[in-house]
Amino acid sequence: MKIIDSFLNKITMYRLTLYYLIALLVWAFILSFLGILHVNPLDIIIDTGLALFTCIVGNYILSKFFGAVTNIESAIITALILTLIIPLKFPVNATFFIAASVFAIGSKYFVTVDRRHVFNPAAAGVLALSLLSPEHTATWWVGTPSMLPVVLIGGLLLVRKIQRETLAFTFLLSYAVLLAAAAFLHAGTLSAILTSWKLSILNSAVFFFTFVMLTEPLTSPTTKKRREVYAYITALFYATPQLRLFNFAFTPEMALIIGNIYSFIVSPKFRLVLPLSWKKEIGSNTVVFGFEAPKSFTFNPGQYMEWTLPHTHVDNRGNRRYFSLANSPSEKELMLMIKFYDPSSSFKKALLSMQEGQEIVATHVAGDFVLPKDPTIPLVFIAGGVGMAPFRSMIQHIIDNKLTYNITVIYSNRAADEIAFADLLSQAEKFGIKTLYTLTDKKNIPQNWTGEIGYITEEMIEKYIPDYAQRTFYLSGPQLMVEAYEDLLAKLNIKKSQIIKDYFPGY
Repeated sequence: MKIIDSFLNKITMYRLTLYYLIALLVWAFILSFLGILHVNPLDIIIDTGLALFTCIVGNYILSKFFGAVTNIESAIITALILTLIIPLKFPVNATFFIAASVFAIGSKYFVTVDRRHVFNPAAAGVLALSLLSPEHTATWWVGTPSMLPVVLIGGLLLVRKIQRETLAFTFLLSYAVLLAAAAFLHAGTLSAILTSWKLSILNSAVFFFTFVMLTEPLTSPTTKKRREVYAYITALFYATPQLRLFNFAFTPEMALIIGNIYSFIVSPKFRLVLPLSWKKEIGSNTVVFGFEAPKSFTFNPGQYMEWTLPHTHVDNRGNRRYFSLANSPSEKELMLMIKFYDPSSSFKKALLSMQEGQEIVATHVAGDFVLPKDPTIPLVFIAGGVGMAPFRSMIQHIIDNKLTYNITVIYSNRAADEIAFADLLSQAEKFGIKTLYTLTDKKNIPQNWTGEIGYITEEMIEKYIPDYAQRTFYLSGPQLMVEAYEDLLAKLNIKKSQIIKDYFPGY
């Protein structure tokens, strides 16, 4: 898994989704060329091109009309999803592709709240067209046995990347239980249940629906518990053809739209255009950015947002990122703590070159990496480098509100000049927060260094935190480092339920 995670850590969520969908269409073309998939290879090429052209041009026109910051990858992804679920038959279905693409892209601009789309664009486009013209329905042809291997491999990589395994598993398990119940009620035999499961796995698009559309971060709830409810609701309506609870069966796109409505109700949608107020280098190649925020904006300390920065010469990592907020909710500016490497991505180069007054777009506050409601629970914060950002948010919040917690911070950096917020951590001591520093570059240790030297070890935790077995551990930093901390804590017999990890998709 470490090899897989290392690969996933180098690619954004949007780019991985794009490659996954392209792989599915290439695989479909190969199968159709060999006569295994009953689709005309030429239809795949023409209809894909038609959807791409309509979505890209439509997105460009609408983004200019509304003055919106957009991501071309998003339009391409929508086009490829439409290609994989709409019947391929050119020129018979040319109108279907064009109209569905127009409705899909249009939903991102017209069916919005504070300029944030509410529904999954592909599902909204197909559903809108089917309601206006019932003869136009999606067949979800991607759900065939020959397509299943690529659907599964790419889909599992995608949910691993965006850390939506629980959402996907909850939906699939709920759907399987509903299928079993329906089969048993109608036939009363085990073979009927097994047959129902087999048909749903081999001859339906349930996995594609789950991995690609259900888990989309922008239209799914922002916290784990709400995502579970979202999975239950969507599974119930997705299974209506088998349950026969209603006078008509809901299509997959209908089920998803209903789930999106629940998500909208419990997860507020907004779009902030934030001017840069200041930026300051606080450590070696580490810069904190302060963006002016509206007074009405609220979040929980430790959460993250999606940030979009338009710039020229966008590289293959795109113009969007997910970053944790480093500020307390009581502070005037939203703060980002960014580490810059050489070479940096085009996004980070553009971010570093921003001048006061230049704007960035922030949306979608999310995450469960927040302080427990009970301040008496003893905690350990383990941070590496810029992994200190969400902890800085939490600690400043504690100080601002004069709260008392029992927290030990273990802060690991390569060198002393990379340590950030030392003054804040010192100030936090009177609020029950103590900090242990450790440096990993043993060749460059300052002469007056009083902290630890080397990587965090079991012995280090046992030495400084005697009651570690009773504590809840918060881990923040690069994904591979967080996984190494998890392995370390497992050796100390720390339960998984005692570990909370900072994660945001698409970094």
